[in-house]
Amino acid sequence: MAARLQHVSIPRPPNSDDTTRAFYSELIGLEEKPAPLSIQNLGLIWFKVGGDTELHLFREDPIHDESRRHLCLVVDDVHMLRKKLEDAGYEPYDAPSIPGRPRFFCRDPFRNILEFTTIEADYLDLESN
Repeated sequence: MAARLQHVSIPRPPNSDDTTRAFYSELIGLEEKPAPLSIQNLGLIWFKVGGDTELHLFREDPIHDESRRHLCLVVDDVHMLRKKLEDAGYEPYDAPSIPGRPRFFCRDPFRNILEFTTIEADYLDLESN
């Protein structure tokens, strides 16, 4: 049986609609999509993340910080995005490197951890040399 990622759900605090859209749509560049009518009353904000993969942000109060919980987004220019986040007042930080995948981490406005990367090469090929 084959499986693929359909969506990731992460928390956001109540009354954070504008902040959510400013970060994920305006700063990161994701396209918002409407949540299904049957669950719109739950305060969900959904975004398209390539193909039919989605990012769902749900209301949670209080948000429970999980220090290693994160999602990873592949972007065209990881260095440009890092600068854009820094210029907007966010604090990107490094992690151990992965060959062929320049990357960094950054917390969103709600303290969720995001990893951003660009896939330049297959790390398995680079590690076998």
